[in-house]
Amino acid sequence: MRRPIIMAPMPAALSTAPPPAPPRPTRRWEFDALRGLMLVLMTLTHLPTRLAEHLGQPFGYVSAAEGFVLLSAFMAGMVYTRKGRRHGIPVMRRAFRQRALVIYGCQLLALLFLFTVIAVLGLGIDQPAVKNLMSFYLQHPVTALLAAMALVYQPPLLDILPLYILFMLISPWVLSHGMRHGWRGLLATSLALWLLAQFGVTHLMYDWVVAHTGLPVPFQETGSFDTLAWQFIWILGLWMGAQLVVAPQTLPPRAPFPRWMVLVALAMGLTGLAWRHAIGQVPLPNWPEVNVLFDKWLLGPLRLLNLLALMVLTLRFGPWLTARMRRLRPLEAMGRASLPVFCAHLGVVLLVLAVFGEADPHRPWWQDLAIAGCSLAVLLAVAHAWPRWAPRWPRERPAADQALSAPQGSTNSVEGS
Repeated sequence: MRRPIIMAPMPAALSTAPPPAPPRPTRRWEFDALRGLMLVLMTLTHLPTRLAEHLGQPFGYVSAAEGFVLLSAFMAGMVYTRKGRRHGIPVMRRAFRQRALVIYGCQLLALLFLFTVIAVLGLGIDQPAVKNLMSFYLQHPVTALLAAMALVYQPPLLDILPLYILFMLISPWVLSHGMRHGWRGLLATSLALWLLAQFGVTHLMYDWVVAHTGLPVPFQETGSFDTLAWQFIWILGLWMGAQLVVAPQTLPPRAPFPRWMVLVALAMGLTGLAWRHAIGQVPLPNWPEVNVLFDKWLLGPLRLLNLLALMVLTLRFGPWLTARMRRLRPLEAMGRASLPVFCAHLGVVLLVLAVFGEADPHRPWWQDLAIAGCSLAVLLAVAHAWPRWAPRWPRERPAADQALSAPQGSTNSVEGS
């Protein structure tokens, strides 16, 4: 009787099958670290200390707000485009709506904190900074409360989350249109809206609303950020994030910018950096008509060019720098928990304003440094504690899996409405 032949398994080294691809990371630590850096700079700028004068707009005539909005839009474009391609556009839209609802809840909590704790503290201490911050609420409390809940009345410091809510609500339409029809028309329309904002169209729209509705909220109380202007940063960031999913080779590890563009961006970036630290945060103190071109709230043309120059330099040299530097874990933690850390920064800044008031040149330097250090420590504590507190949402199944388990005749695809 012949013995059976037992085939030994082929060694892995001789196997012709390609090894399984490693799972692709869902986050890029450098993007989280950049967002964390923007949160730190934003906090130091908003705190009423003398550090704000030196650390505000540290890279030129661009603030941390522009960088934070651009990075947030970039992450949203990357994450939600991937979600839309894997699970379907309806799932992506639902995720955007849920996120907008969470941000709206954060805005309501911030308003409640301002109208109760900060109001009691500020009025009890007779703090002019708090009275100026919420002057419209103190004069018309009922109107202000209702308008604030409708995101029409936006006190200073509490005017960026309403901007985010609006952008999150329009983003599903923007991303789905970009996935189906491309981005050229979207980018051209966004740029046209930014251009209209430079000629005061936003104020004209406000006047039209007041004439037809009798809106009692003054224009200066509807938020500092011009929505028509700032939407361009958001749309640009969404496009960049979506491109990283659709065509990964068009962005890092090395963005394919022509040499002349990199040289122009380098010249503009260095000029803005040197000018800001040599002259100050106001580019030309005696030329207000020129300073409008650098206006933050309107996102003036020269300010936008400065931002685009820094963006080109970051995409061109950022991967090279990232490969040679150690990971910045504290900034990463802040960037991953950007929404709770941002809300914590609002609470800290409002408390400091209520207790200490505006920045005082006669205040000892050690006190300003202590305020800044304690504030950043609070943000870092929130960033590290948030993963334990954050609610766990059920993960969506891919559209293909949903189709297998759906009743016969039902469909769910990326092209769904």
